[in-house]
Amino acid sequence: MRHFFFVFLTMQYPASELVLDANGCVYHLGLSPENISSKIILVGDQDRVAMISSFFDTIEHQSQHREFVCHTGIYKGKRISALSTGIGTDNIDITMNELDALFNIDLSKRIDKETKTSLEIIRIGTCGILQPEIPVHSYLLSTHAFGLDNIAHFYQIEFTEKEIGLKNALIKELELPSVIQPYLISATTDLTDRFKSDETYLGITVTSSGFYGPQGRQLRVPNSVKHLNERLTNFSSDSNRVINFEMESSAIFALGRAMGHQCATICLGVANRPKMEFSKGYKEEMNALISYVLERI
Repeated sequence: MRHFFFVFLTMQYPASELVLDANGCVYHLGLSPENISSKIILVGDQDRVAMISSFFDTIEHQSQHREFVCHTGIYKGKRISALSTGIGTDNIDITMNELDALFNIDLSKRIDKETKTSLEIIRIGTCGILQPEIPVHSYLLSTHAFGLDNIAHFYQIEFTEKEIGLKNALIKELELPSVIQPYLISATTDLTDRFKSDETYLGITVTSSGFYGPQGRQLRVPNSVKHLNERLTNFSSDSNRVINFEMESSAIFALGRAMGHQCATICLGVANRPKMEFSKGYKEEMNALISYVLERI
């Protein structure tokens, strides 16, 4: 856990802006500060929370509110929380803001805390692989997220020149219509480095705003972006390449940066899109990935 200080003007958040339930918990997650650790594993699937906590030596908290399941416990002396978010960056907007509020806003007084806490947030997910040579069930570790969602556009977030340049190179390669305005942001290098090994593939993750058309799938309705997957697979810029599709990381990285948190994503590849392969079952492989992350978080 890291702490940092800055000068701020005292402002009380109105009830309509910082929404709490009758118990004083943050509204959607249904959590109070004592329920959550500063080391947090985010997952989309509710059932995956219990898979993670099954590795814990002890469990001190379990709750569920809507799709947000939270288990907090101790793993080899480390206090860790596992929290499900559901699918999509809209839920990540809720999750990141309410997690930050739990640590950095005094909920009873409705004002910012003077001492801020920087969280360690690691997403464990599943993804579609975009490079033909990467086998199904591989571990894919995100260096950047290319956001096809619009969450970051609603916040004041500073992007580096390198991020802007890489984003523009991708937009040029994809020939996206002007109505789609992506952004690109890096994962936190210090946190991501903990998960690097000979078992991981590193590269850019594309965060899509949907599962079908936004990931190049076409059923009955024609897609407006042609050859999306092929262009992503072929993209290369200064040794950066696109390795996978998923639906949450861009908002995690963007809001994490704005709030001062460390964020990383590692996914289990369950589909190889160029080879049109899909896993026949990955419970054992997901358990292995969870163990891999718990040893390094």
